[in-house]
Amino acid sequence: MWQSIKNIYHLCNAFLANVWYGFPAKKLTVIGVTGTDGKTTTTNLIYHILKTSGKDVSMISTVGANINGKEHDVGFHVTTPSSWQIQKFLARVKGYLVLETTSHALDQNRIWGVDFTVGVLTNVTHEHLDYHKTYENYVKTKSKLLEIAKVAVVNRDDVSYEYISKLQRKNQNLVTYGLKENANVNPKVFSFKSKLFGEFNKYNILAAVAVCKSLGIVDSDIRKGIETFRLPAGRAEIVYNEGFTVMIDFAHTPNSFAKLLLEVKKQTKGRLIHVFGAAGLRDISKRPLMGKESAKYADIVILTAEDPRSESIEKIMDDIQAGIKGKKLYKIANRQEAINTAIKMAKKGDFVVITGKSHEQSMNYGKGEKPWNEFNVVKSALKNL
Repeated sequence: MWQSIKNIYHLCNAFLANVWYGFPAKKLTVIGVTGTDGKTTTTNLIYHILKTSGKDVSMISTVGANINGKEHDVGFHVTTPSSWQIQKFLARVKGYLVLETTSHALDQNRIWGVDFTVGVLTNVTHEHLDYHKTYENYVKTKSKLLEIAKVAVVNRDDVSYEYISKLQRKNQNLVTYGLKENANVNPKVFSFKSKLFGEFNKYNILAAVAVCKSLGIVDSDIRKGIETFRLPAGRAEIVYNEGFTVMIDFAHTPNSFAKLLLEVKKQTKGRLIHVFGAAGLRDISKRPLMGKESAKYADIVILTAEDPRSESIEKIMDDIQAGIKGKKLYKIANRQEAINTAIKMAKKGDFVVITGKSHEQSMNYGKGEKPWNEFNVVKSALKNL
């Protein structure tokens, strides 16, 4: 009941914002990117390809907004801004906009009035079930973007495709991508070279290829964009590599752990040390699954704080620990101390992976946002070696 009232409130705001700014999306080519994992990389990659091909393009994503070449902050822990902020940005955009779109924004009608030329779904994995309750509801919510877009781009290899194919709108242009040959866009149909880390990024690349081809971008410009693209800050970013390696990444779901840690393990000569936590007052059911995936690949697991909000850090760590069996485990509530410990114990050939915070500039302990910079914390820990 309360959620329905809230959604009506957001819908009214979206309507008013569109009227105030004159329905700016109607003059633009808008590409929406949704999915559990890979949204930010795919959004940035599409933006980069369009930009290198000479298009006037702007972007709104988790790491911030780039409107006509000018950077803007979108706020703490925000991916898709409020309706008023979205429409304000849209009113300034020229040509193309790539909009990273969350399931919450779709469900709450925050993107009402935005005409999407292309909607892309990267995947749907275990996340936000505290909000959506079931996986099926989560897929249906994500699918709202595909339903309102003229062209729907979907991951043929993802388990969500079984549901998506049933929800497809009549006469809609559906384009599939994947590593297998049954997808419309696959590595055999469209070959490319990339410096991006991990097989999971091949999916992000293929999603961007499918989108850009549907927009009429020529293959040579797409390939040039892929080859020159660099990942956004805090996405599989190696910040130290002298004797042992330290990587910062935003992974915070069981699936993203599985994909990232598998690739890291392949490159690790020594031990894999994984530092992470889980957000407080969010999907509790994923916590033991995160622990389970980490324990599959990590030799040492260090649990710590990760925006606990008003929830007990100890309880969150206990929930994660429930999925960890037979691995060396440390529970250090203070994230600075946890990172210090990981780096201090690292030896030659070891690989330290720190996930969950990445680019974010604050930590929430239930009493507002406190300044936090993962990169500076790692630098501090390395200086103290």
